[in-house]
Amino acid sequence: MSSNTIAHTVRRRTLRVAAAVLIAAAGFSLTACNDSDANASKPAASAASSSADSSTGTKSSDAKADTGAGTEDKAGAADEAASPDRTETLADGSTAEIYELGDQHYRLKMVNDGDVLATFEANGEDAGLDANGMYVVLTMGGEVQSWMGGEHQAPGTFEIAGDFTAKVTKVGESHYRAQIIGNGDVMATMEANGHDAGLDANGVYIVLSTRGAISAHE
Repeated sequence: MSSNTIAHTVRRRTLRVAAAVLIAAAGFSLTACNDSDANASKPAASAASSSADSSTGTKSSDAKADTGAGTEDKAGAADEAASPDRTETLADGSTAEIYELGDQHYRLKMVNDGDVLATFEANGEDAGLDANGMYVVLTMGGEVQSWMGGEHQAPGTFEIAGDFTAKVTKVGESHYRAQIIGNGDVMATMEANGHDAGLDANGVYIVLSTRGAISAHE
């Protein structure tokens, strides 16, 4: 083989190797660019997601605010509607606000200087309250009677207003029972169990309290 032939063969091999190196380098460069582009696109997607989340959060907050405003409006309307049907002055100078809630169903709020001191209801039966020595009866017809003093402390048998006799026994803690006796017969039985009891006994008003006090007025 001549020296010229050998030289041509070497040059062709050198060119092939160089071309292969260039192709490999180009492939590596393209791969790096693709990875870089993919990585660059990820923050944009995250930003879009964050923007969507932020937008969703704002909408939820607005919805809650609207709901709250509606609730306040309803509460205000309910307060305006809850005005008493009438008021009366009680024996100690406080005010009784009487609300008619239904058939034989009344509520009494005892108010003094804007403060509600007590609330109780007569629902299908009379109700009573021992307000620190002032006694109040609210009948199931909505009538209110109040008086001061005249109490007897249970247990025992006592002569009370209206020529009645009250036989009061202690049943348990804050639980007293009174038999109201007239002409030798038990006319009514009162039970104060966890709350005071009241009775309209044909125009004689009686309160039995959870502390065992009984008082009557006519």
